[in-house]
Amino acid sequence: MKENVVAIVPSAGLGKRFGPGTNKPFYPLLDKPLIVWALEVFEKMGEIVEVVPVLKEADMEAGVEIFEQYNLSKIRRIVPGGRERQDSVYNGLKAAKGKADIVLIHDGARPLIDQGTVRDALSCIPGFDGVVVGVPVKDTIKEVKDGVVRKTLKREAIWAVQTPQIFFYSSIMKAYQKAMEEGFYSTDDSALIERGGGKVKMVVGSYSNLKITTPEDITIAAFLLKERTSARG
Repeated sequence: MKENVVAIVPSAGLGKRFGPGTNKPFYPLLDKPLIVWALEVFEKMGEIVEVVPVLKEADMEAGVEIFEQYNLSKIRRIVPGGRERQDSVYNGLKAAKGKADIVLIHDGARPLIDQGTVRDALSCIPGFDGVVVGVPVKDTIKEVKDGVVRKTLKREAIWAVQTPQIFFYSSIMKAYQKAMEEGFYSTDDSALIERGGGKVKMVVGSYSNLKITTPEDITIAAFLLKERTSARG
């Protein structure tokens, strides 16, 4: 791939479900801060020319020290987050202007992303406005209102969406600008492309690509990372 790919890594959320008094991006996962696991994957990929972490302003100074400690040379600047995730990603997109032909948006709280999944997603971007990674749901899903089941949805048509999500810079920036002007907010980047009629491709990810939301998730992620290391010998 000849296009310049910039990875934007939003990690500026409050982490309310993670527990009071904790700082999720820098919370220790095995021997590294949580956010570093994903950043190291992008650091090692030749396709990615720059990585832009988005942190709470209060975390930016600590972020500089941590990223230098782990020799993350593709990080040339840290961007301050906003009130909502969408505001944070928008700040990252503005920072990538003039540097990116393609942007890869990945939650810093997903430490188990791997290079193979990223490359599969990148290879699918030609012909689409965006590519998202996800997995088919395993459970039966029901639509519920006021505690009452309205209907059972067709499981084979429902996927759980993950990150990374990959877009041509011009397409996602246009979608973001339109959403911000209209006051439309979503927790999913590809939803902004979809609302403008864009074409989004779904790529099969991994059930292990979990998002760290609660302290219990750290235990699961640590186990999976140890298993991955053991499998590599």
